[in-house]
Amino acid sequence: MRTIELDAILQAMLQSYDGISDLNLSVGRPLQVEAFGRLMPIRVDPPIEALTAFQTEQIALNIIGTNRRNLRDLLQNGSCDCSYQLGQEARFRVNIFRQKGNFAIVMRKLNTDVPTFEALNLPDIFSDIVREKTGLVLVTGATGSGKTTTLAAMLNTINQQQPVHVVTLEDPIEYVHPHLLATFNQRELGSDFSTYPNGLRAALRQAPKVILVGEMRDRETVEIALTAAETGHLVLSTLHTIDAGQSLGRIVGMFELAEEKQVRSRLADTLRYVVSQRLAPQVEGGRHLLLEIMGHNLRTQEAVALGEDEGRGFYEIIEASESFGWVTFDRSILNAYEAGLLDEETALLFSTKKGKIQREIDLIKKARGEGQGQHSGLQLDLAAAGRY
Repeated sequence: MRTIELDAILQAMLQSYDGISDLNLSVGRPLQVEAFGRLMPIRVDPPIEALTAFQTEQIALNIIGTNRRNLRDLLQNGSCDCSYQLGQEARFRVNIFRQKGNFAIVMRKLNTDVPTFEALNLPDIFSDIVREKTGLVLVTGATGSGKTTTLAAMLNTINQQQPVHVVTLEDPIEYVHPHLLATFNQRELGSDFSTYPNGLRAALRQAPKVILVGEMRDRETVEIALTAAETGHLVLSTLHTIDAGQSLGRIVGMFELAEEKQVRSRLADTLRYVVSQRLAPQVEGGRHLLLEIMGHNLRTQEAVALGEDEGRGFYEIIEASESFGWVTFDRSILNAYEAGLLDEETALLFSTKKGKIQREIDLIKKARGEGQGQHSGLQLDLAAAGRY
């Protein structure tokens, strides 16, 4: 398969539906796209009813091109990450991997326009987050929950408001930031630096004020990031975790048990915000961003340093600090349900404390007048009752 043929297929896939986030090419399946969170088959001319092993291999080799590092990673480790440019139309973050002895490819469509807080409808507290001068800010969530997009909006605001040097370490570069007030140096794993620890060590010698680390993948990266946060840098990064508690647990779990107390102490001093994200299907199509936001105060500092305990849980701490703009997932869900963006089933599915959310939903429905005047399902046999 030639590159021109691959580009034609990718163009047809992108034009098949609205809201496309990923392209999926797997042996034995038709060409598929993920649109608004649903995997959908598409038709092309000539038709491809089911991809063969040969076809996916040819596509993979076309995407990799002459990059020896990616080819070596694929052959030795079974997968590789790279990027692919489709002319002027689109850019993709690509993962090629082996399964059952064949190649499979997932291509994440990257947005070319740098997002803003207003476009993403992010709450006002994000303006406070980007004004932090030092410390660690984590944006967490499952794959595809919009972490990179949120970070890009945060960097865009810094770019517009602060004359600082920003160094990013990415895999791959997704949003290209122009030089505005800030000076941006964006580095891509593989072509610009070899590993996150090496790139992060080098960044400390490049006089940045803000450092973006694409992902906290290992202990060494976390250790250097903590050092950077302690030495006057604002460090932004991501974790594949679902909430603040799991995020802290993941970081602490990367270290030996004997080091736990020291790591918790360092995190308590440096952690500024944990923003966790989930994307839930909206009533009228599309997806709605649900947020959990935890900031830094004496209570969170204690919970990070000593661990969660009864009366010292992150959920309760966030709930008690809603006046500062902090929010639990459950509060975010209730706000979306009350605004008519989520249905009851989705709200309960994504909630943390389902019993509590059900009671709150019932109160909202009662305030709306829903369910009033309906039969309870119990019937009185009046004829039989008259005999007594």
